[in-house]
Amino acid sequence: MAEHNDTGNWGEKTACDYLTSKGYAIVDTNFRVGHNEIDIIATKGNSICFVEVKTRMTHFADPLEAIDKRKMSRLASAADSFMRTYRLPFAPQFDVITVIGTRNQYELEHFEDAFRPPLRTR
Repeated sequence: MAEHNDTGNWGEKTACDYLTSKGYAIVDTNFRVGHNEIDIIATKGNSICFVEVKTRMTHFADPLEAIDKRKMSRLASAADSFMRTYRLPFAPQFDVITVIGTRNQYELEHFEDAFRPPLRTR
């Protein structure tokens, strides 16, 4: 497996551990609908959180810059499919977790309700 895949998997596991420690229940990880993927789906209270995890080894590039309008739209599409399939009585929100560093020393930041999905126009 490529190093960036190992780094991403470690970041997602670290994010799951963090969310669990904060009282979230992990519903699913790496949920796929076609080419779209949601890294983590978790619930807390009456909310369901669709979490995008961005992991970087250094501060060279801001991981939040990787979440552009296209990425938001894909996350929203996958979340919509999940909500329609399971008909869950939760209020959806989109969170972002950044993990920067190495397994021995890292910074984790959780951006709750980080964005609203862009509206589609026809």
